[in-house]
Amino acid sequence: MTALDDAEQAWLAETVRQANANVHTGGGPFAATVLRAGVVVATGANQVVPNLDPTAHAEVVAIRAACRALGTHSLAGCLLISSCEPCPMCLAAALWSRVDQVVYAADRYDAAEAGFDDLAFYRLFETDGPAWPIRVTHRPIDARRAPFLAWADFADRVEY
Repeated sequence: MTALDDAEQAWLAETVRQANANVHTGGGPFAATVLRAGVVVATGANQVVPNLDPTAHAEVVAIRAACRALGTHSLAGCLLISSCEPCPMCLAAALWSRVDQVVYAADRYDAAEAGFDDLAFYRLFETDGPAWPIRVTHRPIDARRAPFLAWADFADRVEY
């Protein structure tokens, strides 16, 4: 094992410890850590139930905190450590934040055994939209592109 592997293992173990502790404080069994150059930028624990927020997954909480701490919407150059394989929403958040890498301990099958929907959602996204449990409907209107045209013309925009 290289030093980096040892460091990843240590951060994974600590993040799993935080996930376990979060269970005992009313949160879900998930935690995440954002590192930059081996230094913790931010951590996050699942706060779905305490915050009454279905998007308050550990990775999203950690990404939001890291962006605030660094004063940027981009986490390029950062590593996201998660106690569990990110669900599709959290994976998308990691992609949007531009982290360099995601490392996780438990996987979607472990989460499914505990009663979480991660595996089901991954499988759902492999199916066509009409088979989904919610209707997602495209209703194009004439002005649909107006926000994008405004964005393209906005001189002070910040690309992401």
